[in-house]
Amino acid sequence: MAGFFTGPIKHEAPEPLEGPVVPTIVGGTIIWFALFLVQLPFYGWFDDHGHTWWVWTCLAGGGLGLIGIWYVRRRDAALKRAAAAPTEPRETTGEPQSS
Repeated sequence: MAGFFTGPIKHEAPEPLEGPVVPTIVGGTIIWFALFLVQLPFYGWFDDHGHTWWVWTCLAGGGLGLIGIWYVRRRDAALKRAAAAPTEPRETTGEPQSS
């Protein structure tokens, strides 16, 4: 067991997973709103059993999903702009550039 605590093991960081982020967030948001709408007719039952938080959790998930859609669309656009921008060599002397 002493070998387990000898210090941090250095591993190479894995590549970040990239996929269809925007459609994933949109799909999840649609599911949260659909769950809210499906539960809404049964609000009385949820209220009688003390489970109204289920309904409001779905609404909160949908609302946070809208924020997530806004965020990932901006992130995706910024990544595309950065990939399309030509790279210019920069000076690395540490001195401020004069205009």
